[in-house]
Amino acid sequence: MTRYLGEPDFKHGTDEKTGILLVNLGTPDAPDATSVRRYLAEFLWDPRVIEVARPLWWLILHGVILRVRPRKSAEAYAKVWTTEGSPLLSISKRQHKAFQHQLAERVGGDVPVALGMRYGNPSIASALAELREKAVRRLLVLPLYPQYSATTTASVFDAIAADLQRTRWLPELRFINQYHDERGYIEALAASIREHWQNQGRAERLLFSFHGLPHRYLLSGDPYHCQCHKTARLLAAELGLDDDAWILSFQSRVGREEWLRPYTDETVARLAREGTRSLDVACPGFSADCLETLEEITMQNGEIFAEAGGETLNYVAALNDRSDHISFLVDLALRHCQGWPGLKASDDTAEDRALGAQRALALGARQ
Repeated sequence: MTRYLGEPDFKHGTDEKTGILLVNLGTPDAPDATSVRRYLAEFLWDPRVIEVARPLWWLILHGVILRVRPRKSAEAYAKVWTTEGSPLLSISKRQHKAFQHQLAERVGGDVPVALGMRYGNPSIASALAELREKAVRRLLVLPLYPQYSATTTASVFDAIAADLQRTRWLPELRFINQYHDERGYIEALAASIREHWQNQGRAERLLFSFHGLPHRYLLSGDPYHCQCHKTARLLAAELGLDDDAWILSFQSRVGREEWLRPYTDETVARLAREGTRSLDVACPGFSADCLETLEEITMQNGEIFAEAGGETLNYVAALNDRSDHISFLVDLALRHCQGWPGLKASDDTAEDRALGAQRALALGARQ
């Protein structure tokens, strides 16, 4: 529903709260070509994602990509779809529930926490509307992207700013840009890998695969590449790995231009050809498992590894809703909320709010 500036954004006398918005990338509503086309049209039209002149890109997107790619992508989504729906969405919902529960235990009371997807449903706009209905006047935004990129974190900011343009009374706003080198994040990653080794055995090499970006984005000043390398270096140190025991690569490239190197598929094939028989792959840039981890890494790159002479490629699951992961995210959120007058209410007393409401109503305000 479109919100106009003439409509009230609040009720006079309402207790003001601090709320938290969790955001992830998003997913199609169903693993079919129509749903995927709708999702890709929104995702790929974002100028933060594709930095190409709009008229030219519109022709390429609608004239070529959206005619071909949706059916192929739908087939990939169908391979990982579950009875709960999209893995990314179902895991994000579990993260949301666990985050809300741990946060309430830490601070007491009901703290509004909403979940929004940058593309698809539930939308960021719907999540912000939910928080407005709960009288959130101080908003902390936590994009679940450990490493910052204009294509991800900044795009979330754009979507929030666009929604707030239609809001008369803006909330106080804080934004977490990244957490790629946070101690709790590194420790949770290391714990998940150690548990994988304990349960599945340890492979000869460990590959850290991050989502790729066009190389020109790095040259334009995007810090994502550097932050991925720092995450990998800190994680390898936490695990006590020698330099020759791990390697970093970038996945999911599309098109003909150069992307961040080395490429994951080429790295997987090279390692197999050079004699590596077993390979563990972790994806520290994904806070929740999704198409890129469950289908691209486990299935596509598993086949690439085998065809090049490798024997076993094992994927280390993302942090998802692990307790240590959620605990870290709650700690991170609470640190960024420091200085605000509490997570549950403002410093105004109930009497102060009631008097304020009476004065506003006497002047003709709507309840």
